[in-house]
Parts: sequence; C-alpha cells; structure tokens
Amino acid sequence: MTRLFGTNGIRGVVNQDMNSTLALEMGQAWGTYLKKTIPRPKCAIGTDARLSNQMLKSAITAGFLSTGCDVIDVGLVPTPTLQYTVKEKQFDAGIIITASHNPPQFNGIKGTADDGTELTKNVEEAIEQIYFSKLFALSDWNDVGSYSTWDGAIELYIKGVLSRVDVTSIKKQQSHVVLDCGNGAGSLVAPLLLKKLGCVVTELNCEPDGTFPGRHSEPVPENLTLLMKKVSETHASFGVGLDGDADRAIFVDENGSYIWGDKSLSLVGKYITQKTKGGITVTPVTTSTCFEDVVRQNKGSVVYTKVGSPIVAGVMKKNHAVFGGEENGGLIFPKFQFCRDSAMALATLLEILATEKRPLSELIAEIPSYEMLKTKIACPNEKKERIVNQLVEEMKNHQEITDIDRTDGLKLYMKDGWVLMRPSGTEPIFRVYVEAKEKHQAERVALFYKNLVESLMQRA
Repeated sequence: MTRLFGTNGIRGVVNQDMNSTLALEMGQAWGTYLKKTIPRPKCAIGTDARLSNQMLKSAITAGFLSTGCDVIDVGLVPTPTLQYTVKEKQFDAGIIITASHNPPQFNGIKGTADDGTELTKNVEEAIEQIYFSKLFALSDWNDVGSYSTWDGAIELYIKGVLSRVDVTSIKKQQSHVVLDCGNGAGSLVAPLLLKKLGCVVTELNCEPDGTFPGRHSEPVPENLTLLMKKVSETHASFGVGLDGDADRAIFVDENGSYIWGDKSLSLVGKYITQKTKGGITVTPVTTSTCFEDVVRQNKGSVVYTKVGSPIVAGVMKKNHAVFGGEENGGLIFPKFQFCRDSAMALATLLEILATEKRPLSELIAEIPSYEMLKTKIACPNEKKERIVNQLVEEMKNHQEITDIDRTDGLKLYMKDGWVLMRPSGTEPIFRVYVEAKEKHQAERVALFYKNLVESLMQRA
C-alpha cells in the first residue's frame, strides 16, 4: 500500500500536509525513478486554477531539474488536456498540480505515464520508496535539467476532441448549452470547444479562480442549483457542470433536472455499444445495474473493477474495451485516451443529440431506473480487513444472497438488487451501497447491513 498516493494522486491541505518541501522531494524521487531507465527524461507539467499552483509547480519542477530531467510547462490546463499532451507529444511523464473537486484549501500532485494514463500502483510504490529513503540521484552542476514553456496544449487537445466526433451534424443542431465550469481549469477549454461545435453558450463561473467563488467544485446537485435554474429559464438544450480539473462532467436536461452520473454513463455506453455492435465495457462495482442493462441490450459485456479511475483505465486497456467510466461523471473514451475526459463526454453527448434528434430528458427516460442509497460508518483502518472476512463468513448461508463478488470489499447480489460493503482506500470509514427496484426495499437492506457492519466492528 502506498503511504502518500491515494486513489488519484497525492492530496492535502496547502502548507500543512501538501507543502513545497513535499513537492520538491517528490520531484527528486520521481526524477530519480525516471533516470533509472531514461537518460534524459522529458516531463510535461501543468496546473489547475488553485491559488497554490505556482508554489507547488515551482517546487516539484526544481526537484525534477535537480535530477537531470527536462521540464516543459504547459500552463493552466484541465487534467485530460495534460494527459493528451503527454501521449501525443511523446513525453516521458506528466505532472498535473490539482486537487480535482476538493475544497480550495487543498491541492495535490497527480502523475501521468508516457502513454497519458495515470500512474500504476507499482510505479507509485517505487517512487514512494525513493522519496522515503531520500536517496535522490542528483545531477552534477553541468547536467541539471532545462526548463521551458509551451502554450500549444489546449489547441492540440481541442483539435483531438473535434477529430473524434461528427462536427458537421453537431453544428446543424445549433444546440444551446449552459456551461458551468465552477471557476476551474475547464474554463480554458469547454467554452471554446462548444463554440467550435456551433453551440450557443451561456457561461456560468467560466473564469479561472482558485477561491471557487461561484460554487463548490464538486458537481453534486446542491452545488449546481444555479445551472439547473438557468437551463430552465433560458430554454437551453441542456446544461453541463464540470469539476475543478475538468475530468468529470455532470449533465442537466432541458427541463433543468439533474442527471446522475450512472445515467449519463449508461446513455453514452448505450450509444457506443450500438455503434460497435457490442464489445467489452468497464466500470467499478459501485455503478448502477442500469449500465449493464443497456450494454447487454446491444450484445456488449461489462467487466467490473475496484473503485478508482486508474484501475478502470488499466482494465479497459488490457481488455481492448470500447468504453468505460465511473458513476461520478468520469467517462473514458479509449479511442481518444485512457483517462476520464469531460470534453469528450460533452462532445459525445452533442453527437448523440444530433443523431437521435430527441431531447435529452427523453433519452434518459429510456435508461432503466433503480433506487440507490449510500451510507458510511466510521471504522479504524486496522479493523477493515477483519470485518470484510467476518462479513464473508456471515453471508455464506444467507438465503437472500444469489451471488458474492469480492472484487472490492464484498458485493452481495440478491433477487431484486445488491449491496456493496467496502472499506475506503483513503479514509477510516466503511462504505455501504445498496441498489433495489423500490425505495422502501433499498432503505430496509441499507439499514440491515449498516447495523451488521457496526455490530461486527464493535466485536472486532
């Protein structure tokens, strides 16, 4: 297990656990790791809009330079823009300074491999080992790395997105889109992309600002109330809200109704598997059954993974998947790149609307509906594994259970739904997810299994 890297990079409160010393030494450790196999590594670095971005970027850049790595600064960009740039321009590594959807006092460091994918756990563990040993391979005075800037990343990325969708059909639709970038890095890409696709754009919070004055960065319903209201008031085609580093997109239909991420995931999955006449799709065990329902209708299949977009992307690559993603608005389009990508999600939704020539609410209504409840229980990290093992024993002879899945925690399938109990990989908590056809049934199951976990925890 890594001690610094979580599900998506390293994150912490600025000048507390996320500080310039950490960034400097992380750059030295990472640079040392790269120099083991690459004589002169070339690394791209970018940031989101947070106030501490220059501080942390300067520190980690110094670390890379000190080990003889060349650093090219691509500026303020969305995470998927940096990832696409690394892949297309053949960099050896990519670094994005971002804390994604976290509050403004947070920031983080996220790594990208030479193919644009997020770092695997074994690479993160190797970098951490060097970091904690402090055995950095510092270069001689005449062999330190060089620093330069490049301002072509956004243009390269937008061109790439446009090359993957039917621009002509989308332009004919002349969609009106209300766009809420949440004062994040998406402000530099999404408005320009929509205009190039012939859309009328109503902008909300589309000025980069690390204090996030417009709304909280996480695109959950309570943070997108203005977006929902504006879509309804302006009679727009739909609305879209992005998170801080613009790798996730959440949609609002033409009536101003919030669309949960599992529904948008399912809509795009349905469209892609229709085009590909089936194929493998990949998603975490937390995703609603509605995704599998629509994929199977098109003779496709679903591979379930542990939670975490790097894990989903890795399994997609291994299985030559046609599509994948998470239920939080993070969609992955393998023909473009193996990472979550809000701009591709936005452009693909526009293509779906242009193809179907029906309103978004109507398309979403065709996706099967389930009731889902999520709850969590405080649980010390040292008790987690024991509780999972005890749950497995408890469930062996349970008559309601039709199947057991140990992919991530414990997922129990029942006749009319499922329950997932999994220990968090980043917090001292146990999460319980329940899906059922009826709300009262979901509530009953959630209460039963929450009480069960709590009772086992008291005995553990």
